[in-house]
Amino acid sequence: MNRAAWHTRIQCGNAVGSGFLVSARQVVTCAHVVAASGTSAVTVGFPHRADLGELTARVAVHGGWRGGATDPGDVAVLELERDVPITPAVFAPAGAGRGTTPAPALAAYGFPRGHDEGSIAHYHATRGPLIAGEWVQLEAVSVQGQPLAEGFSGAAVQLPDGSVVGMVTAIAGGREARVGRMLPTEVMARYWHGLGELVPTPDLTPAQLRELYELVGRAEREGRRTGDHDRLYVDAVGPFGPDLPAGGFGSLTSLAVYLQLEVPEAVPQFLVRLRELLDGAESGCGEAGKPGTTPRRAPAWSPIVVEIDHSGAGPDQVTVEVSAYRDGRRRPVGARRLPRSGIRAYVQEHIDQAVTQLAPEADELLAFVLPRGWLNWPVARWECGADDPTPLGCAYPLVVADRARHRSGRMRHQLHKKWQKLDGGPAAVHRIDCGIRERPSTLRKRLWDDGTDLVGFASPPDAAREHFEVGLTVPVPMLLWPRAGCPEPDHEGTCGRGAFLDALTASVAGVPPADLPHHLLSLRLAADAHDEADGHWAGDVQLLWDDPRCFPETPAPLHSPVA
Repeated sequence: MNRAAWHTRIQCGNAVGSGFLVSARQVVTCAHVVAASGTSAVTVGFPHRADLGELTARVAVHGGWRGGATDPGDVAVLELERDVPITPAVFAPAGAGRGTTPAPALAAYGFPRGHDEGSIAHYHATRGPLIAGEWVQLEAVSVQGQPLAEGFSGAAVQLPDGSVVGMVTAIAGGREARVGRMLPTEVMARYWHGLGELVPTPDLTPAQLRELYELVGRAEREGRRTGDHDRLYVDAVGPFGPDLPAGGFGSLTSLAVYLQLEVPEAVPQFLVRLRELLDGAESGCGEAGKPGTTPRRAPAWSPIVVEIDHSGAGPDQVTVEVSAYRDGRRRPVGARRLPRSGIRAYVQEHIDQAVTQLAPEADELLAFVLPRGWLNWPVARWECGADDPTPLGCAYPLVVADRARHRSGRMRHQLHKKWQKLDGGPAAVHRIDCGIRERPSTLRKRLWDDGTDLVGFASPPDAAREHFEVGLTVPVPMLLWPRAGCPEPDHEGTCGRGAFLDALTASVAGVPPADLPHHLLSLRLAADAHDEADGHWAGDVQLLWDDPRCFPETPAPLHSPVA
């Protein structure tokens, strides 16, 4: 049987064009070839299989082309009156045949006037970006060959091995043009999503592709709501991925196909999110994923997460990403690289936006995920906004988290086990006084042996750096310290900062660990209302509070723009 039997000749009214078979009953062509289908019959013939005769067809999918020469969406899928015994066309990976040197000769099989049996034109695809984000320019291989002409519209554009990379949609410069335009397969798939499963994607494994379309199909069959597709895209590609396409995504399928063919590196993250959406994990910090299980702790936090990190683009440049969690799933709100001087205004604006993503009854938790050297930043004292001087720490339960351990699989696993035990009652404070001479290795062993859950430091991290590092690298769920304190880390003996630990120990006695952020909010409000500035012992306390159950998955990393 002829390998090229899938080429078709299409007639609709006075228009004649080409097309190609993609399944036993489906043919792809240009929408302008069948523009008269509302009043004229569409007939499809197979020049290599004359024995099949001419079949009638109907337009099953229309790409939205409106009639202009430069209008997008010039794609139509025809459904034949019956199945045909022909092997369909085979597709090449998206982008094949473009950007290589030397450029391969591409073949198009069309039906110019006087050639009802067909004719072949050979063209190269030019290098460079898509024209208007839609078309690839085609230029003739030689001036003696068959030019693109009327009758080539809808022709499959093939590599030398016969695989399809696109479809001829237009010619330029008159009947004998040596320049034309091709709609590449990744763009065609925007208008007909069924093409996605037909185009191979070398950057993805067969298992990933199967799962992608199984999950999308499951969502459609079950009528599952999958939320804001544009936000799912931003989440999948990350803060430095390609911009959201104009118009966004009207369906989950359109998003899946776009990622597969145009941003395949984002598909694994998209699969993670899609599994969570369909599996219906419980929200908040409870024991998610266990049917019939009700979290034993209150509140069930809905975190707003502010992640700040070095950008790699210079000492003054940072990356900031703000997300909100709802129903146990992360919703990206904004991400940007900016100078340090712009952090506060950006965070203020996007925290407000993140709050709008939470359920009305949600118990919000504001978490700053910071590099280790920045954990002592005064984020609790940042104002809520230019017109609202309320400190963030007096407006939200506010905690910090260490970026490295927040993303560590080992630490998340160990902390998860710790929190399961902590659900049963309050935690005791393990004191680390100012001027402690204990070796870090001894402290590490003691924290492990005692199963410590809450460490209180009498001094800030810089004054007890080695011991503070131990607290971060051992799975201790909670660390508390004063942001300011003894400026001399090497002095002998204890100092007056012991009073801080005395007050802290008394204050948190009996407080459930899950409710510690609320308790700290109360302390900050009391300190803010104190008659004397800095007169309250908790006026500048910092809380590192780390329950991985509040963040059901490890977030996608912020990518360095100069990596």
